[in-house]
Amino acid sequence: MKLRVTAAVAAALISSVAFSTNCQASSTPPVRTLSGLVEGVNEQGVRVYKGIPFAAPPVGDFRWRDPQPVAPWTGLREARSFAPICPQTGDSLPGAPSEPKSEDCLYLNLWAPAARPKAKFPVMVWIYGGGWTNGSASIPNYWGNRLARRGVILVTIAYRLGSLGFLALPELSAESPHHTSGNYGLLDQIAALKWVHANIGGFGGDARRVTIFGQSAGSMSMSILMCSPLAKGLFQRAIGESGGTFEPAKISSAGAGFYLSGAERDGAKAAASLGAKSVAELRALPAEKVNDAIGGSHWIIDGYVLPAEPYRIFQMGLQNDVPLLVGTNADEGLPFMDGVKTSVATFDNDVAKAFGPLPPALMAAYRPKTDAEAFAAFAHLQRDLRFGWDMRTWARLQSRSGHQPVFAYYFTHVPPYPAGSPYAHWGAGHWAEMRYVFDQLNLERWSWTPQDRRLAEAMADYWTNFAKSGNPNGANLPTWLPYDIQHERALELGDEIRMIDYPNLVPIGILDGLFANYM
Repeated sequence: MKLRVTAAVAAALISSVAFSTNCQASSTPPVRTLSGLVEGVNEQGVRVYKGIPFAAPPVGDFRWRDPQPVAPWTGLREARSFAPICPQTGDSLPGAPSEPKSEDCLYLNLWAPAARPKAKFPVMVWIYGGGWTNGSASIPNYWGNRLARRGVILVTIAYRLGSLGFLALPELSAESPHHTSGNYGLLDQIAALKWVHANIGGFGGDARRVTIFGQSAGSMSMSILMCSPLAKGLFQRAIGESGGTFEPAKISSAGAGFYLSGAERDGAKAAASLGAKSVAELRALPAEKVNDAIGGSHWIIDGYVLPAEPYRIFQMGLQNDVPLLVGTNADEGLPFMDGVKTSVATFDNDVAKAFGPLPPALMAAYRPKTDAEAFAAFAHLQRDLRFGWDMRTWARLQSRSGHQPVFAYYFTHVPPYPAGSPYAHWGAGHWAEMRYVFDQLNLERWSWTPQDRRLAEAMADYWTNFAKSGNPNGANLPTWLPYDIQHERALELGDEIRMIDYPNLVPIGILDGLFANYM
């Protein structure tokens, strides 16, 4: 008997866009998981398994609870179709295809080399970004076929988003065995890592060589997982791309909401807007109505998933101490500048409206002389405040308090965006590096150059080498020297691959002084 999940069958429309040969593809040998047998497909020399459940559907009474165990099945479960993505708002990635959504969304996908030698493969677990409000484990940019051919197993996992993933309420905390609420999306990530630890051996993977990696909110997840005692031992290396959680919560007027009591207060106000008088009534509402009405979401310092502010945990040397690879992009701020207008005359007021009053020394570091410079300076301020400070701080904290190597990068290459596209002016912006990390240039019919392809080959090699040994270096690659707190340096990933002095240290250093007052 073969099981099929109705929602996953609907989602097969997504996978058929690029893999139209699924119906002719041969089946993989069955693999036994703790829940039952699964069967995938052989695609272009890679074993692919789509839509494997790692937790029970978080629906009904399971909404806003820790992820529950998967119900075992009998017979052979087909893992040929992607599951629906979690309920969300916005696009999971610019240009990504639309996908079916369902609250029943806690599934993972797996790409493994076809050959299964005696030595087990290292494992890379990808956690998507999307500001905690959107994201997908199945969009083509994240497919692992190109990385699997380099001798790793690539796993992409889903986690709950928006208020379904991060709502805190006093009533939810009261019913919880650990007396907390809110970090359900992070608990989903940990549940998926536990699934990998328990089951990956059957697919030929090495549970003792697991690398977690992610971008934006996915990278922020990396920094939290390095801080969480619940994730200890579930991964041995970490890669963070353009996102961390090291700013002091107190610097923001909304900072109290990053602590459980404040998050419960904010959640109660949001829930009241729906007219629900109890958690039972909230659980009875449609998922889309809850997400649309309550809106934004973020991680919480709850004393359980996250015991304290990440900066403090690293400062005290209490993080999960693993080799670390982190970096940021030269034009991170440009995608956030759409619709922003500024000039020399209005620059100070425009910045104050966006970020509040900033120290004169910091403003001086970005001071423009022309209107064109004003726009660029605003974008650079966005880059350093949102991403640059976090990534350098992460590297520095781990280098100071950990005992494992740290590697830093700075991505400067501008992809060949099609003229007239909505992102043609984004430069080496937020998201730009991911096409190269996954070596997935062939998915988009852009005017890719030999230089683009060389960079994608190199970056995919660096990332998979790091997953194999904790060191990104390898044959035919420019040498990547470790980050050193005394002589700060990073690998520039651009038109040329080379070691450079760590970029943008003057404004980042000023931010150090600003944030130090709130630590």
